[in-house]
Amino acid sequence: MTIMNEKKYVAKEKLSVKNQTLATITAVVSAVALPQIVHLIGKATGMGTVFGELLLPMHFPIILVGLLAGPLAGAIAGLLGPLCSFALSGMPSAVVLPFMMVELCAYGLFAGMLRNVKLPTIVKVLTVQVAGRLSRVIAVAFAFYILGSHAITIASVWHGVVNGLTGIAIQLIFLPVIVKVVEQMGKHE
Repeated sequence: MTIMNEKKYVAKEKLSVKNQTLATITAVVSAVALPQIVHLIGKATGMGTVFGELLLPMHFPIILVGLLAGPLAGAIAGLLGPLCSFALSGMPSAVVLPFMMVELCAYGLFAGMLRNVKLPTIVKVLTVQVAGRLSRVIAVAFAFYILGSHAITIASVWHGVVNGLTGIAIQLIFLPVIVKVVEQMGKHE
């Protein structure tokens, strides 16, 4: 590694396959459970599914596992989280499912790719949020313009960003704190 590359990357211990697998499973379970909890709260408060659109509960564990366990764990969790959620609860809807899978896979993959990059975690999270949404825009544009599907539009992605500003803020605040705490715990083991 050159001197220049040493300044761009932080040496983090590579997780064992067992720990990556456990992290992936935990993220998938969280990506299924958290939206259900949020939807129950939304139902109890009369907000319905809007509460889930505000908080983006499925995004949080996927970005987190990427940042902590790497790109493979993040990408797999991003693909399986929405798929398992759909299989168990019917949410997200069949129309939205492939786009959520692309978006969440991108979140996990890019978070994992940034895991060892020497940047503040908040910058990593913001970068991942942009990359994930751009991936969704590309997938929607592909479906719309190439496949001729009009079930979902690019404008819906922007609508999701606006509705999800609260969830985005929560991610920007809490993910860096959680990553720091977990990494500090790992150093003391």
